[in-house]
Amino acid sequence: MKLLVLNGPNLNMLGIREPELYGKQGYKALVSYIKKVAKENYVNVSVKQSNSEGALVTYIQKARNRFDGIIINAGAYTHTSVAILDALKAVGLLTVEVHLTDINSREEFRKLSYVSMFAEKQIAGKGFDGYKEAIEYFAQRS
Repeated sequence: MKLLVLNGPNLNMLGIREPELYGKQGYKALVSYIKKVAKENYVNVSVKQSNSEGALVTYIQKARNRFDGIIINAGAYTHTSVAILDALKAVGLLTVEVHLTDINSREEFRKLSYVSMFAEKQIAGKGFDGYKEAIEYFAQRS
């Protein structure tokens, strides 16, 4: 099984941006954690991050015929990007949405998720362990 893990805007600022919400560990720690969990579950992963909506759309489009599924934390684009939703729909890969914080208990605008309009599952509020749950979800399906 081969998964594309996509992280959106400001996730590269983990450990710096609002550590009381997002934790004190940096983005490199997240990537290491994802790769470790993937290896433990016999899953190959490619982890990408971009602050650009267009780059995320391009990563999704290129995933077609190359990956078995997508794990996506679209960051703020979760709540604004029809383009990301349309790209996910176009490639048709099984998708799991992940958020470090519980977006449903935060500001009202964060409760709208365009990604969840396509994603099979949403995991929110579990920190790094949300990625673990997503990887295990895929591993159990293979």
